[in-house]
Amino acid sequence: MLLIYSTYNSPRLQYIADVLLNNLSGIAVSFTTRPDEFIEHKGPKINYSPNTLAKDELKIIPASLLFETGIAPQNIPCKERGGYKIIFPADNGDLPFDIFAASFYLLSRYEEYLPHQPDEYGRFAHTESTAYKEGFLQQPLINYWLVDFQKLLQSKFTTLVFAIKKFRFIPTYDIDIAFAYLHKGIARNAGGLVRSLLKGELADMKERIAVLAKKKDDPFDVYEWLYALHLKYNLQPYYFFLVAASPGEYDKNVDPQHAEMRELIRYHAVGYNTGIHPSWQSGDDHKLLEEEIQTLEDIIGRKVVHSRQHYIRFTLPGTYRQLIDRGILNEFSMGYGTINGFRASIASPFYWYDLPREEKTSLLVYPFCFMDANAYYEQKLTPAQAYSEIQYYHDIIKKVNGAMICIWHNNFFGSDKRFDGWKEVYELFLKEVVYWDL
Repeated sequence: MLLIYSTYNSPRLQYIADVLLNNLSGIAVSFTTRPDEFIEHKGPKINYSPNTLAKDELKIIPASLLFETGIAPQNIPCKERGGYKIIFPADNGDLPFDIFAASFYLLSRYEEYLPHQPDEYGRFAHTESTAYKEGFLQQPLINYWLVDFQKLLQSKFTTLVFAIKKFRFIPTYDIDIAFAYLHKGIARNAGGLVRSLLKGELADMKERIAVLAKKKDDPFDVYEWLYALHLKYNLQPYYFFLVAASPGEYDKNVDPQHAEMRELIRYHAVGYNTGIHPSWQSGDDHKLLEEEIQTLEDIIGRKVVHSRQHYIRFTLPGTYRQLIDRGILNEFSMGYGTINGFRASIASPFYWYDLPREEKTSLLVYPFCFMDANAYYEQKLTPAQAYSEIQYYHDIIKKVNGAMICIWHNNFFGSDKRFDGWKEVYELFLKEVVYWDL
C-alpha cells in the first residue's frame, strides 16, 4: 500500500492519484492528512506538501490546482526537462514538477471549461490548447511522465511492483455513410444524379447507375474485406453506426429502418464491439440521442454502452453527462476533428472527471491519436505521408505500453478515386507494424 500525505485530501488529488498509480500502475493507494501516520508508515509513501516530514519519503511540491474548487483561469508555466515538456514546475522536490496537478489539468480538460474561441463547428479548437501552443500535441506526455515517475518510485522503494501493461492496437470505424448509392431510395439517388449532371460529373453518374443496376459493387461496401483483415490479424475492432432517423446536412447515412442497413449492423454486432455514433442533429436536440440509442439497441438486441460523437462534436460537461445518463460506459471521442495527436496528452483509457461537480464518473474515455479524415481533409497528407504518421504514433505509444486507437471510415477503403492508396496504407500498416505486436 502506497500512502500519500497532503494537508487536504481533495477529490481532485484522489482522482489523479488513482488514475496514475492505481489504474495505470497497479498500485493500491491510501491517503492521510495526519503527519504522524505518514511518518510511522513503513511502506512506500509520497509527501504531497511543501514541508519535509520523513527521510524515507518521496516528495512532490504541490501547485495549488488540486486544492482549489471551481474553475478559474490558470497560469500554466511550461519548461523543457529531460527531452519533453513539463508544466507546473517546482523546486526542492524529488520531481521537477507537480505531476499530479499537471496530469489533472490535461486529463480533466480544464482548459475546455475556460473562455475560448471555438472552431467553425462550435468545438474546442486544437489551436486553443496548451498542448498545441507548447508543442506537445503529438506526444502522449502523461505516459512519458508516468514512465519516469515509476522509475523514480522504484528506485526509492525497491519492493514496489508495478502491473505489467502491454501495448494495444484498437481499430475503430465510423460508419457515417454505409453505402455510396445503395439503399438510399429513389429520391436521394435521383437528387444525386441531378447534382452530378449539373457539375458535369458524368463518371459519377455512370457509376451510380451501374451500382443500382447491380452491375458494379457499391464503392463504400468494404465490410467483407475488413472482416478478413480482422480475422487475419486477430483484431477486435469497434464499429460506430450513425442511425439518425432522418438525413441532415451532416447526417447522410442510410435509413436505419431499411432492411439492408439493419442487417449490416446486426452482422457486425455478432462478432464485434458495436456502438452509437450520435448524429449531428442530436447535439442540438438531446431527445434524439435517446431515440438513436434505442434504435441501435432494438437492432442489435442488447444494451449500447460504446459511443463516439459524429464530427467529434462534443462539449464538456454537457455531452458526457448526457451519455452517462443514457447508459454509455465507454466513450471514444477524445481527440480533435481537425488534427491528429493527443487531445488529453495521454495514450491510455481513463475515467472522466466531471470538473464542475468535482467527482470521478463511470465514463471510461478512450482517446484516439489518428483519424483518416484529419490526415486527408485537414492535414492534406498523401497516403505515404499518412503511413509515416501512423507509424510514428505506433512507435511512440508502444514505447510507453499505451493504447493506440485509430479512427477509419469505410469510404476510405473503397473504390472512390479520391482515396486511392488509403486501402493499401491500412493493409501495409497491419502487415508491417501491427503484425509484429501480435
